Amino acid sequence: MLNYNFCPGAKDFRQPKPISLKCPFCQESLEIWTDEVKTICPKCKKTVFKEMPASCLDWCKYAKNCLGEELYKKYLDNKTIKPAKDE
Repeated sequence: MLNYNFCPGAKDFRQPKPISLKCPFCQESLEIWTDEVKTICPKCKKTVFKEMPASCLDWCKYAKNCLGEELYKKYLDNKTIKPAKDE
């Protein structure tokens, strides 16, 4: 195991921060947190999904210990959220 209290690759999930993105439907500027997958656009009211890139949490055998059971479960649950066909 690495000599860290937690892996630097998990920082955005352990210590979420806001990021900006544009609504793909109306181009409104949106704020979403790094530990979230989707948000509702305040302008057009559509659900906007953030792409979840590959992470060390996907393959590291210590991921559950690194995040803790609750955050690890949230991460896995977020990975399964997919846009509905009409979104």
